[in-house]
Amino acid sequence: MMKHLFKTSAMTFAILGTALGGVGVAHAEQSLTIVSWGGAYSKSQKLAYHDPWTEKTGDKIYMDPKSAQGLAGLRSQVEAGKVTWDLVDMLEGNAITACDEGLVEEIDYDEILAPAPDGTPPSQDFIEGSLSGCFIPQIVYSTVLAYNTTAFPADKQPSKVADLFDLKNFPGKRSLEKIPDGNLEWALVADGVAPDKVYDVLSTQAGVDRAFKKLDTIKDDIVWWDAGAQPPQLLADKEVVMASAYNGRIFNAQVNEDQPFKIMWDGQMFELDGWVVPQGKLTPELKKYLRFATDTQRLADQAKYISYGPARKSSVPLIGKGVNGVDMKEHLPTAKANFFNPIKKDAIWWADHGDEMRQRFNAWLSQ
Repeated sequence: MMKHLFKTSAMTFAILGTALGGVGVAHAEQSLTIVSWGGAYSKSQKLAYHDPWTEKTGDKIYMDPKSAQGLAGLRSQVEAGKVTWDLVDMLEGNAITACDEGLVEEIDYDEILAPAPDGTPPSQDFIEGSLSGCFIPQIVYSTVLAYNTTAFPADKQPSKVADLFDLKNFPGKRSLEKIPDGNLEWALVADGVAPDKVYDVLSTQAGVDRAFKKLDTIKDDIVWWDAGAQPPQLLADKEVVMASAYNGRIFNAQVNEDQPFKIMWDGQMFELDGWVVPQGKLTPELKKYLRFATDTQRLADQAKYISYGPARKSSVPLIGKGVNGVDMKEHLPTAKANFFNPIKKDAIWWADHGDEMRQRFNAWLSQ
């Protein structure tokens, strides 16, 4: 069937010519250039919704693994007046910055995206606080605390954030990422602050002092990491008994490497990753793609391939076994059994206070 041809700066076209009965027929095949992170994450996107979209429509999707430079790349393209990307995968904080700078389109969520199967509008189906105006969340990933189960007696295993700071009952080295993000929040939670109040407390000088004072109690027992592959290796080598890590890394070690690790989901620091649409690219065809790629079923399907939770609440009940035969529900940050006492990383707070916190943190490290 011939597809309708239309002019748009949001699409590129591959025009194929054929001859039928001596008459030339032009067929327009639409394509999208989508920027993402590459690796296992981009593969999960390809399998969950890019390939199904191509099968459904015949449209081609070209994936460009440049999300690490997504914000800077968008700025450069906008300044040059030549935006070649149709859709960009970004972390929430960068998406908010891109929105503030006018680089990306504002989204009418309930008009563009699909409702949940029971009719719940998208504005109520996505995780609370995740729809910031220009950002369309896809997945939830978490930085969590995990431990090697062989490091402690079977009847005395750590289970909560406070245990990270309890050297008496849970002795041994800890490994934490060498940044203030997450560590300050966990320090306050361990000191009795409710997860949903940590940023109120951190917004005061007394609260910042309180967080660093709590970190002081384990400072001499911390092995710092700066690459995601390090914590699982440190745990496996028993150089540390407990570590912060990306939940996907621990899942891989548990399932694919058979490591005796366990995640303490208490106080998980969860973040969002999702789409932004460059200015001028929100065409009718792209809206159709977004409606499909972010619907309940597609986000549930993505969890078959990677242990990150879907950003839609209605997707969670649809998740079953992954391609590895493992029940993925129990490994996702958003699973009901895991999503308790979570801390949502406040991207706006860190945008406003990050430089100050990093300076204080680096000074603290050198003391």
